[in-house]
Order: sequence, then structure tokens, then C-alpha cells
Amino acid sequence: MSVPRPHKNEILEIAAEFSLRLSDDTVNTYLTQFESLIGAYQVVDEMQMISPALKYPRSSGYHPQPEENKYNAWYVKTEIHGAPHGKLKGMRAAIKDNIAVAHVPMMNGSSVLEGYVPEMDATVVTRLLDAGAVIAGKAHCEYYCLSGGSHTAAKGAVENPRKAGYSAGGSSSGSAALVACGEVDFAIGADQGGSIRTPASFCGLVGMKPTWGLVPYTGIMPIELTVDHVGPISRNVADNALVLEAIAGPDGLDPRQGLAGGPQAYTGGLDLGLKGLRVAVISEGFGWENSEIDVDEKVRNASGMLRRLGATVDEVSIPMHRHGQSIWTPIVNEGATQQMMKGNGFGFNWKGLYMPSLMEAHAQWRHRADELSETLKFTMVAGEFMTRVGKGTFYAKAQNLARQLRGAYDTVLADYDVLLMPTLPMKATPLPPVDAPLELVFQRAWEMMANTSPFDVTGHPALQVPCGMSDGLPIGMMLIGRCFDEAKLYQVASAYEKEVDWQMF
Repeated sequence: MSVPRPHKNEILEIAAEFSLRLSDDTVNTYLTQFESLIGAYQVVDEMQMISPALKYPRSSGYHPQPEENKYNAWYVKTEIHGAPHGKLKGMRAAIKDNIAVAHVPMMNGSSVLEGYVPEMDATVVTRLLDAGAVIAGKAHCEYYCLSGGSHTAAKGAVENPRKAGYSAGGSSSGSAALVACGEVDFAIGADQGGSIRTPASFCGLVGMKPTWGLVPYTGIMPIELTVDHVGPISRNVADNALVLEAIAGPDGLDPRQGLAGGPQAYTGGLDLGLKGLRVAVISEGFGWENSEIDVDEKVRNASGMLRRLGATVDEVSIPMHRHGQSIWTPIVNEGATQQMMKGNGFGFNWKGLYMPSLMEAHAQWRHRADELSETLKFTMVAGEFMTRVGKGTFYAKAQNLARQLRGAYDTVLADYDVLLMPTLPMKATPLPPVDAPLELVFQRAWEMMANTSPFDVTGHPALQVPCGMSDGLPIGMMLIGRCFDEAKLYQVASAYEKEVDWQMF
């Protein structure tokens, strides 16, 4: 394409936005200077980018009809076969629909993005296929992933297979529902405030939010660089650990992977037991205003089981945990508004693999903003307002406080191997009706995040594990570990899993 040249009025309009007063002579000089500038842009526009190689053939799949999409969890069904050998050979996977699968439609829960087809596989998709997995399709997710419920996607609500009419959790709603109903062996989700752990808890599954940067986010539509995580959802601990082994480790394309640490043989410690391990039950994770009594009780019972299995279990206080969601709020509201929305997904100022085709498709939201979900609209308005009035200082202070919060957890983790608390204060909630008041739409989107969101800003690994049932709905406990010590979380979860009637979850 030919790079467009500005008109005089366009230069004056942009200058006014920057509070610049330009004379006619200056504007004419700018127009002349643009000629050399545009030459450079034209060179860039005509050059060909080298994208990651597409290794496995596939069709574009198909949109399933309601009779084969009982819980509205599928967006597209596919049958993409990977390598003939590997640790995941023959295992069927669902991929959250904010993750690129080449030549397969991707809408990220959004009517605005519907019709977009990526030209590349995300790194996690390539790694699953390299390990022998079969990509069975793309799973519905919340509208641009801005909800912990399962009611905001443009294609309608995803229903919890455990109980009709109830939320599957979000934003990886379809991913969890498809694992829970047995249509796939595991799924890949993404987590910025709890979006792997929330649906895993609501649906009675194992869900890992790995250490920030352990698994490449390359080829996945971002929300906010500093809280983006991707990880597995499965029915049992061993499968979860196996999948993490397949997808973890740097790919050289994701700037989130600058921290020390790397992948391990996570399945190697599943039979080590709990003797000698120290578990800290964090008192501030219990007794929230919206905590359900049975949830707190089942999680405390699970901690007692760990003690009987040989672990040292103590109750410990981390007062700053109660402020974790508050610290998370400016980072996501302001950061997502600037990066995901105003920055067309990827924003600026980071070295990593961009997806220009996705940026161009997503940029159309400006002409169709009324179609955005109510949760996204409010996030944008709130994020922009707080950025303007705070001049970015609320975001900046929250990022600084996030390091203090991380330090508070690390202080306890210096003496204990694992922290423990309820994953969510509550069990799955009823889906709001289509004509629900806006207040209920917001409540069902964000009410469950008090324990999950802090670990998105600190980057600690956090594993959701089922630990009971009540009123026909699962209850989950969350295990939190030192950064890059996912193996210890799997060790504890595996020992617990072996002692409970896992089928009831």
C-alpha cells in the first residue's frame, strides 16, 4: 500500500492536541520534512516480515451447531494433529480464543474481532503440537477477557457443566467447561486477574497460573504486559504438570521472559509426598465480606489433610494481602485501556513479536464501540479518567506497590514452601439473565477476584485445586509458591489428590 501523506489541516489538528502553535511557514516545512519520513515508512511497509514457521497442516475448522455445543463452550471445532510422538501424544486440547491458531478464526469473545483469521500459531500452540497433542478447537472466552464470570461474550453465556444455569467462570470460560464435560483432555487459558483459576474453581478442575514469564505469551492477544499469564487447565494434577512441561521456557520472542528461572521436570516430584514441607495458611485469604462459610470450611479441612499427610501447616498473617486487589485495579484499568484498547492490543515500547494483522483488525473497535461489552466499556472509561486525573501516577504507584506486595509474600515463602488460601470466596454463581441490570452484570464479572488478582501483579505461581463440593458445586483451594517453583505446588497438590475422592470433583 502507499503510505498516506498528511494534509495541512491534519498537522494543525495533531499539533493542537499537543498544545502546539504552528505558523504557516512551520507547517509548510513540516510537509516538506514528511517526504523523507514517508520514504522510510514506505520501505518498512514493503518489506516482508518473517513469521514463525507453520509446521502442521490444518483446515479452518467449523462453527458447531447447538446440538454439539451443549454448554456454548466451543467457538470453532478443528482437528489439528501434531507430531506423531511426544509427551502429549494423542491428548486433545482446547485453546482459549484469545490465542492465535493459524488459519482458524479468532474473535476473543468480541463481535468487533469476529472474522479475523491469524496467520501464525502462538508459541504455546506450536509447543503443544510438537509434543503430539491434537488441537480440537477454540474455546469461547469473555469479551476481550474482561470478566471473571461467563456471561459477557458476544456469542452468549457459557454454562457450567456441573450445574445448569450457573457460571463456568471466566475469562477462560469455554476452556474450563470443555475440560469439565470431558470433551477434551486439557485446555489452555490465560490469566490476568484469575482467568485460569476462577473457571477451574467453578468447574472443579486443576488450573495453573504459572510464574509471570515462564510460558511465552507470544501470539496471544494481550491485556496488559505486566499481568499477562498463560497456562493449563486439566482434570488432574499429573496432566496439568505434563502440559506445563511442554509449553514452558523462553522462545526469544516475548519480553515478559526477562526474569531468572526456567522450566523444570514438573512431573518428577508428583510422588514425593509432603514429609518435611511447610505450608502457610494465609488468614487474610479467608473471611471476606462475600466469603461463603462452606468454602472457607472446606479449604481449612483440606489444609488439615495436608497436615495429616506429613506437612507442617501453620496459620500465618500477611496483612498486605487484603490490599492486593486494590493494587491490581489501577494496573489493569489504566494499563489495559492504554495497551489493549488505545494501543490496539500490543501498544509500544516493548521488544517482542507483534501481530500487525491482529492490531489492524482490533483497531476497528473505534468505529463499533457500542458493541463492546459493558465490563469493557466501564474499564475503558474508568481507566482513561484515572489516567487523566492522576497523570499516570496511580498506575505508577500501583506498580511500585506491587513489588512491596511481592516482598510480603516472599518474606513468608522464605520460611514456608507453599501458601494456601481459598481460590475464590464463593462457589459458582447463577448466570445473570440476558436483561439483567447493569449492576448485576458488573457484580458477576468481578466479585470473586480478591484472592486471585494479587498474584497476577506479583507474578507468583498459583495453582487451583478442587477440595470439596457443596450444593452440587465445586470448591477450590489455591496453592501459591516461590517464583519458578511450580514443581513444589504440583508436589503438594498431587499428594492431596491421592487422598481424596477425586471423582466427586
